[in-house]
Amino acid sequence: MALAAAGARVVVNDLGTSGSGEGQSTSPAEEVVAEIVAAGGEAIASVADVADWQAAADMVSTAVATFGGLDVVVNNAGFLRDRMFVSQSEDEWDAVIRVHLKGHFCVARHAAAYWRAEAKAGRTRAARIINTSSGAGLQGSVAQGVYSAAKGGIASLTLVQGAELARYGVTANAIAPAARTRMTEAVFADMMRAPDGGFDAMDPGNISPLVVWLASLQSEGVTGRVFEISGGTITLSDGWRPGASVSVDRRWDPSELGPVMGDLLERGNPPPPVYGA
Repeated sequence: MALAAAGARVVVNDLGTSGSGEGQSTSPAEEVVAEIVAAGGEAIASVADVADWQAAADMVSTAVATFGGLDVVVNNAGFLRDRMFVSQSEDEWDAVIRVHLKGHFCVARHAAAYWRAEAKAGRTRAARIINTSSGAGLQGSVAQGVYSAAKGGIASLTLVQGAELARYGVTANAIAPAARTRMTEAVFADMMRAPDGGFDAMDPGNISPLVVWLASLQSEGVTGRVFEISGGTITLSDGWRPGASVSVDRRWDPSELGPVMGDLLERGNPPPPVYGA
């Protein structure tokens, strides 16, 4: 809705599953399209499976054929199969990795091929990839091992996309949002909506302005970054970077590493706590 209000012509994709990825419905995508059109915007609905290679390719082709080009990809599809690590099943692991991580890969990969072809034809576009990671992917979250792994992979993928695709005019950034959506409504069920006239920190509309800005020409030069956003707070994530170190000009002996590692850990920053720990 926010992208359409800013002037974008939108392919609204939603497979219409439950928060745990079950079932399928055309209603969510169609309802959003109807709202956009009623507000004077342009949009079409898609119920493609983002983790299906050909369906993702068709989605990109549909955008180009319908609107004459493609400038922005917002990867946001996902569902939860939360469980303590020792109880996680192989099927649950595969399902979550597939929709989050492979889904991000498939859509962006086909979009990148289009942008590369455009650049080689002398029609370089100011293109944008906006991925959706999570605080769980940056700090971990108890009972969300597979979700955290998928979201951490998305953050790392964003770094590579930013580095590799710049030559084609593409920037790639990720957001790590906290908001009330169809996927997270059970998680945030105990967070009451704000009273009339109050600020609802869990309203997903709080996330939209950052997405719109990252999709715009104003974000030129910003790439390979991850932004946490919740309510009215935007935080630039520092991510993994070299910290304290110690070195010798020979191979280490395991027997000497006790005090060396103790000193190294003492000089380093403590990791942020895992969510739910």
